[in-house]
Amino acid sequence: MKIFTWNCNGGFRNKLHLLNNIDADIFVIQECENTAKAQQKYEEWMPRYLWKGSNINKGLAIFVKSNFLLKPLNWEDEGLELFLPVEINGIVFIGVWTKFANSPTFQYIGQLWKYLQRHKNKIGVQPTILCGDWNSNSQWDVWDRWWNHSDVVMELQDLNIYSVYHQIHKENQGEETQSTFYMQRNLNKPYHIDYLFSSAELFDVSVSSAHVFDQNKWLKYSDHVPILFELNKE
Repeated sequence: MKIFTWNCNGGFRNKLHLLNNIDADIFVIQECENTAKAQQKYEEWMPRYLWKGSNINKGLAIFVKSNFLLKPLNWEDEGLELFLPVEINGIVFIGVWTKFANSPTFQYIGQLWKYLQRHKNKIGVQPTILCGDWNSNSQWDVWDRWWNHSDVVMELQDLNIYSVYHQIHKENQGEETQSTFYMQRNLNKPYHIDYLFSSAELFDVSVSSAHVFDQNKWLKYSDHVPILFELNKE
């Protein structure tokens, strides 16, 4: 199973050509416009997809190849932004794009922490993947909060769910050697804020991979670079 995630910085319908030679089964696209705006283009490219968002120009979409079953999961999010829970071939798959969400206290990683509290009884019960733009890194942990990035990572580990990039590259959270986001597309402002967390049973570090794409090509199109994950479950 190959999973591609990218915050495309809008206008995804005009960037589809960039993905022509990318061999992936699942595409998780943040800042993707409402797929109804370019329905014909998307159906020609990959007709199975779901989209969610309050802004028609920038939402969250999941596209899958025709041999994958894509089923929406009607999980209540109570206004938390932005999560797209689906089932793909028996796997619970949660698309993630955390946002400020007008919450001065629980913005970004706080949104994901709250989402986990609401659905912890369903996450990890069957094989589970969380994938997308978290807008978060343990370098930004605040000492007196219990919903820091590191806290979320530990809660997921308690559910036997781990960051595939960190497991494969044997790097600690906050000590990443490869960046996925460049603020204002400035190479001097690199951060690692995009992730795929997976149930341990879905990957094996000896055969799985996590490839961060070249910033020199992709920063022309977005302030994020894509990541392509390959897990070992068919």
